[in-house]
Amino acid sequence: MREFGVGFRHLVNGQKWVLRHGRWFGFGLLPGLVTLVLYAGALVGLGYGADDLTAWATPFADDWTSPWQSILRGVLTGLVFAFGLFLAVITFTAVTLLVGQPFYESLSEAVDRSEGGEVPESGLPLWRELWISARDSLRILVRVAFYGVLLFVCGFVPVLGQTVVPVIGFCVSGFFLAQELTSVALQRRGIELEDRLPMLRARRKTALGFGVPLVLSFLVPFVAVFLMPGAVAGATLFARELTGPEPDAKHLEPAAVDEPSAAPRQHRPVPGNPYAS
Repeated sequence: MREFGVGFRHLVNGQKWVLRHGRWFGFGLLPGLVTLVLYAGALVGLGYGADDLTAWATPFADDWTSPWQSILRGVLTGLVFAFGLFLAVITFTAVTLLVGQPFYESLSEAVDRSEGGEVPESGLPLWRELWISARDSLRILVRVAFYGVLLFVCGFVPVLGQTVVPVIGFCVSGFFLAQELTSVALQRRGIELEDRLPMLRARRKTALGFGVPLVLSFLVPFVAVFLMPGAVAGATLFARELTGPEPDAKHLEPAAVDEPSAAPRQHRPVPGNPYAS
């Protein structure tokens, strides 16, 4: 439980950081608002079309008598919508990070700068940062989709499907959400996806402490948008812990935090960054 608490503390400290730096909070809201509009439209469409989808997928039940046909299709409709919501929670972060790559990278750098020590920068042009982010997000989403389908099938198991499976689903979602969010800071440090996953697996309980409360919060409409800036800030704090001991705060002078700016950033490449080759 101690490690779970460490992850949750990173999440809380990230939210506190953006609240202390209000302009960064507003700066970080923009990508989430754009993504929210897109996802709201998709979920509304799924809500209207789920009944037709389940009717099309179960032609064998057309001749069933009441109430069995309604029960079967009602349960399947609920599962389809739940699966769509599960994917929305997971992919929301990936899409928001992709849309807001320049915003969140600048935010992450500001967190590093305020905490003291080295502030890694990728040294890559924006187009390549977006390509790497999209490529890595897609690879993670393939893994998430695999687990999502597996859990969807397990949801039909009596009792376990309504108790244990949802808990596992939240844990899987939380772990991969932590993976997505820490990728902003870890990519700047030149750490590739193949190395990020083992790092998080070694701190699995901490990752769950960070990600699971965030997944639960994202189930509340609109909350995801307001928590995203703090989630990126908290993930940067988590990444600092993953990549080495943090400097002793007693010996650090408070570092200045740059205000958000639309001007291009001057990159200082990370030595040995594999992405720069």
